[in-house]
Amino acid sequence: MSDIVCISPIDGSEVARFPTATPSEIDTAVASARKAQVEWRKVPVAERARYLTAFVEAMLAMKDEIGPELTRQMGRPIRYSSGELNGFAERARHMIAIAEKALAPVVPEGREGFTRYIRRDPVGIVLTIAPWNYPYLTAVNTVVPALMAGNAVILKHAAQTILVGQRFQMAADKAGLPKGLFQWLVLGHEDTTRLIASGAIDHVAFTGSVEAGRAIERAAAGTFASVGLELGGKDPAYVRADADLKQAVETVIDGAFFNSGQCCCGIERVYVHKDIYDAFAKEAAALTATYVLGNPLDEATTLGPMAQLRLAETVRAHNADAIAKGAKPLLAPSFFHADKADTPYLAPQIFTDVNHSMLVMSEETFGPVIGIMPVASDEEAIRLMNDSQYGLTAAIFTRDEAAAERIGEALETGTVFMNRCDYLDPGLAWTGVKDTGRGASLSSLGYESLTRPKSFHLKKL
Repeated sequence: MSDIVCISPIDGSEVARFPTATPSEIDTAVASARKAQVEWRKVPVAERARYLTAFVEAMLAMKDEIGPELTRQMGRPIRYSSGELNGFAERARHMIAIAEKALAPVVPEGREGFTRYIRRDPVGIVLTIAPWNYPYLTAVNTVVPALMAGNAVILKHAAQTILVGQRFQMAADKAGLPKGLFQWLVLGHEDTTRLIASGAIDHVAFTGSVEAGRAIERAAAGTFASVGLELGGKDPAYVRADADLKQAVETVIDGAFFNSGQCCCGIERVYVHKDIYDAFAKEAAALTATYVLGNPLDEATTLGPMAQLRLAETVRAHNADAIAKGAKPLLAPSFFHADKADTPYLAPQIFTDVNHSMLVMSEETFGPVIGIMPVASDEEAIRLMNDSQYGLTAAIFTRDEAAAERIGEALETGTVFMNRCDYLDPGLAWTGVKDTGRGASLSSLGYESLTRPKSFHLKKL
């Protein structure tokens, strides 16, 4: 047994420390979850909805405490931190509202003398492995629908935001969920791997890196547990000549630099029609220069530190690679006085004269940097947008909806946006292609991986 420790990127201080669960505690948690799920699956969906609505309300009641706590854990400016709970509530309430219909039996066309239908039964125990970058939003994507579908849930949260797991448990307890039905466990990587490989888990929902996703697939091999993976991203934006320039600049820059660029669906590469390329680059640099990099506990700060030094060092390495290969930086890091080498405080950056040989245009950077390339046509933009191992979202900025649909059909991505980016609509499936992962969460489709079909074929005599 060891400790999971959260170190604040603000000043390197220790925020929280918890001992990892012992093997005996893990076994007890699994047994308790299995027992609770047997009874919970019998509870009508409408009653489950009452419990989960109480869970959402219990979480929202802690909003004033959660904001500063989240800032201390991962460095998001305090002016934005508590806002994550708005998205948490939106997603949870939507999935609760659609559950009755989404979980209803599927009845095929009638056949004389037979009763036929397909039930959607819960899979059993769902293990949610949540990341730190949007710790409430990513966890709620499966926790609430899994419980609504009649499953038990075990939550393993990231060390960087370990207190979020505790908040989930507090809200579940306050809502009166049956004992053992929802459990937050403090687990290390090896403990998590062993739990998945044990065969005790029926579905794993993971958000994180491609490398970690592959490790989870290996651990689950042979157990026949289903696996949902949301992994890396290198999401592109395409600004057509007919775009609203001001709206496109504001949306792209916010989508690239909010949360210090630490978003799986954040914009990392931008393709701009050559007719407005210079104007876009100039306006983007001017807007970025208004950001205030500093202590995230200060209300004036709009860009906090990255969550960990190692993440900032990855961005610095990508920046250095781009400059060495001829890219032109549009912003001087010295303009952002808090930018300091060997710290998580990192200034935002925009590069021009970039190409796909550079890491900032090919590898997931996951930080406050974008590269901008000019393109001459929709076809060139499509080719470049698809030139990636990832495919989570793609944003198109245009006044022509038909063009956006035509371009979107050619893009290898999970979500196509027009005139927006960096947003999850809970009414739509959240999914990706290529190395971004497999499966879908949210929307009615999100219930499919959390249930299994059971057919009834009844012949009347």
